[in-house]
Amino acid sequence: MRTTPVRLAPPVAIAAMVTLGVLAPCAVADAPAQVAVAAAPQHEQGGAAVHRIVLQGAVNVRDLGGYRTGLGRYVRYGQVFRADGLGKLTDADVAKLSALHLRTVVDFRVPLEVRQDGADRLPAGLSATARPADDLGLYAKTMAAIATKDPAKQQELLGDGKAEELMRSIYRNFVTDDKNRESFAQTLRDIADHERSPLLYYCTSGKDRTGWVSYLLLRALGVPDRTATGDYLLSNELRAEPDRATREALKKAGLMENPDLLIPLQEVREDYLRAALDQAEKDYGSLEGYLRQGLGLDTATLVRLHVQLVR
Repeated sequence: MRTTPVRLAPPVAIAAMVTLGVLAPCAVADAPAQVAVAAAPQHEQGGAAVHRIVLQGAVNVRDLGGYRTGLGRYVRYGQVFRADGLGKLTDADVAKLSALHLRTVVDFRVPLEVRQDGADRLPAGLSATARPADDLGLYAKTMAAIATKDPAKQQELLGDGKAEELMRSIYRNFVTDDKNRESFAQTLRDIADHERSPLLYYCTSGKDRTGWVSYLLLRALGVPDRTATGDYLLSNELRAEPDRATREALKKAGLMENPDLLIPLQEVREDYLRAALDQAEKDYGSLEGYLRQGLGLDTATLVRLHVQLVR
């Protein structure tokens, strides 16, 4: 497994040119003023205060601001938010989201997830834009395995490294699937458009599809690989207790004798992220090639991302 940092020189070079005024933010309006985030506690990640937005009905909601780029600048707070499912938000939660003054919400869930989880709860006047990203049937396969109630069958389906390999396949599919690339690309274009921000994107657990887009965005802004990977892995800390409670409930209900079979599906792992990065390198030569050729992000869009998000 490749563990060396992925080099993304061109976006970093773009950041430098914007900083030095070589590429002026022509025809790009100033980014909206920083939104005060009603969120605490904060985690320290990569030298930045990571603002977790504490909600009762969702556990993995964060402001992507505060990360330091390789050039010593910082990602703006109050512009881009990542989240897990929004169907169980309380009235108080919705009020907190209202304080973020969101203009755009993007939902990466597939239709089955939407049907099972129910409608989202969003501030008045907001509706989610559906951009389903294919998870290779992860949700359906997980539910089917649980529904068997058969320890031997569950071991056959998920044990002996099968769950881990499914996750790696899902991440490779983020890179190879045309519709996935379009969903992710359009979301990054929306983020670059100041009229569409502040923007929040999410999926069921807020860790895989959401984690991949967050990693891409941070790297495109020149945030070092180690820091962007740390943001990705933070989902494990934030989801640990609810995921443990889910496993305990499944065992208590007699649905799974060994619910720990689900841990590889519930967690994010650097190995999964690297599967996607290796696929990007295989198909496009580098992560930068994936951004430019796979996602179709041109220099103008990358410049707008910097103008919008880097201070």
